[in-house]
Amino acid sequence: MSQARTRSAEFCRRFHLELPILLAPMAGACPPGLSIAVAQAGGAGACGALLMQPAEIAAWAGAVRAQTERPFQINLWLPDPVPERDASHEAHVREFLGKWGPPVPPTAGDALTFDFALQCEALLAARPAIASSIMGLYAPEFVERLKAAGIAWFATATTVAEAKAAESAGADVIVAQGMEAGGHRGCFDAARAETSLTGLFSLLPAVADAVRVPVIATGGIADARGIAAALTLGASAVQIGTGLLRCPEAGIHPAWAQGLATALPEKTILTRAFSGRAGRSLATDYAIAATAPGAPVPAPYPVQRGLTATMRKHALETGDLQRMQAWAGQSAALARAEPAADLARALWENAQRLLS
Repeated sequence: MSQARTRSAEFCRRFHLELPILLAPMAGACPPGLSIAVAQAGGAGACGALLMQPAEIAAWAGAVRAQTERPFQINLWLPDPVPERDASHEAHVREFLGKWGPPVPPTAGDALTFDFALQCEALLAARPAIASSIMGLYAPEFVERLKAAGIAWFATATTVAEAKAAESAGADVIVAQGMEAGGHRGCFDAARAETSLTGLFSLLPAVADAVRVPVIATGGIADARGIAAALTLGASAVQIGTGLLRCPEAGIHPAWAQGLATALPEKTILTRAFSGRAGRSLATDYAIAATAPGAPVPAPYPVQRGLTATMRKHALETGDLQRMQAWAGQSAALARAEPAADLARALWENAQRLLS
């Protein structure tokens, strides 16, 4: 057996998996059905709990456990500092957004925030096999509570320095996120998310060489070739997000799913125009216009998320992809519209052929 396959087999034994494929925790795009399907194939499900209240976290975990006993992760964002507000600038952003949808209410920037401490308590109560982090590191006290509860900590890192810091803080596994990934970037320092851009296949071997714990590869992996390459470069498993979004269990808007099907790598864009945090989306008309000269600089997170809520809601209601928050990794066009369990099994079967 190759070194790559031996490494993935050890990872699967440790975390009670049948195949080294994890669903990426995507806030707002991880319904229980998608996790159940991936888990039934032998992988691990995921909940991106950023936008969830404690009762919603409990309900999600209960829905998944009602259908499968296989492992899943619950992911939380480390909260950003409270943003500085600028009423004059927000007025300019609202005016700009009003050209892309209904008028934006003056109070839209008062975005709903979530009590991180309560989310942490809900995570502990749900007792997932895995608690994953993004945008920073869990506090030592919370790490101790995770370990006491037998919950593994998977820490997302976008640089070697972040990976080493996560290992030193007690992370059981490092999730190495390349800049190709769809959705928000996991940089510890939000200000560097648009300039500190390292591709997965440069980041991955460097992280694997720098830490002693297992490494999961994520960002731009959507087919068997990507899985085989990631394992060859030092990963023990892969995490797939965009590559599973066209599966029927994901339940995303049909216009978004169709946009993914035809998106070449260069047809995605890294932008703060939706939430105030840098994320990779389809290069829609709005995303391009929001980064053009003369467009107002996006407000900080989560103010910008609140300001764009009216436009995003109207885009979903009208099926207008050009104004939709359509997150997409650079390998979006490789995603297939197949049942998630069948797709996950096929991806691993084909990856094993390549590895052998």
